[in-house]
Amino acid sequence: MQFIDLSHSLTDGLPNFPTDPQIRILPTSAIPAAHCNVSELTLSSHQGTHLDAPYHFFCDGRTVEAIPLDRFYGPATIVDLAPGECLAPYTPLTVDHFLPHASKFKPGARVLYRTGWDQQFGHEHFFEAFPSLTPEAACWIAETGIGLLGMDTPTPGVDFIACHLALLAPGVEIVVVEALAG
Repeated sequence: MQFIDLSHSLTDGLPNFPTDPQIRILPTSAIPAAHCNVSELTLSSHQGTHLDAPYHFFCDGRTVEAIPLDRFYGPATIVDLAPGECLAPYTPLTVDHFLPHASKFKPGARVLYRTGWDQQFGHEHFFEAFPSLTPEAACWIAETGIGLLGMDTPTPGVDFIACHLALLAPGVEIVVVEALAG
């Protein structure tokens, strides 16, 4: 099995989701004086490439450590919604965007969708103008029974509450991976 790192690098002062604390990486000791390099990290649990477990929106939802490890890795299918390009800012991602790829949405599957928005990572508008999953599309995806949904946007949709509620709901519990690179 080949592992491919799809995460963005984190740097001090990197722009973040508007309601999250700013990322800070502060060196606290350095070689040679301290004999080792150590840094203090301050960041949101939703900084950069990250995943959401059901607990993120459901008080009694499973937390990351309670989800079987094999849900987080393994073969994944890519749904390229913008081959060789980047979707326009604010593009609504509807069920019609995903229907041509319906055969990839099988129970337990790991599906990653690409909009090209990862090219905007590190810019303030990454969190504002991203292509956005509609709540109807989130419900359609939830009904397919996939196990993991990854995306190159900072959150599934501008209506992030409705989208997360559909994808993380009891009995659905899709692992949602946000802000993928590459």
